[in-house]
Amino acid sequence: MSQKNGLGRLIKQKRHELALTQRALADQLGVEASHVAYLEGGKRKPSLTLMARLEDALGISRQQIFLLSHPEAAGVVNRSDRIPPRKPSAGDWHRLVTDRAFVKRHRITRRELQAFKELSLLGYVLSRHQLLAILTMIREPQEG
Repeated sequence: MSQKNGLGRLIKQKRHELALTQRALADQLGVEASHVAYLEGGKRKPSLTLMARLEDALGISRQQIFLLSHPEAAGVVNRSDRIPPRKPSAGDWHRLVTDRAFVKRHRITRRELQAFKELSLLGYVLSRHQLLAILTMIREPQEG
């Protein structure tokens, strides 16, 4: 199995975790055991229908299966869709509001800070870059 065959390794790993043979997995998927071997070996890519069956059988999301099958598509898939967002910690917000230089440099008002604090509790503001992007959008006058 090549280093590039992430899907094959993942299928094999999940199959072993579930104590399934290639034949047992093939029966669940409705394919021949040799097809499972080809998938694990990186010699075949699953069809969209088979991706759905793999999701059901192994608990791997179709999106993950698709991206592992077609790594070239990663550039057109939104990054936030691929990687689950990390959970904000209390320290993230505290570091942001106590950085007076940052707040002053970007002229963030108390009202904006309060709004961002509420957003951060929902997990929406995770970084300074995201905060600045949101500030830019809400501060720009609407055209039209």
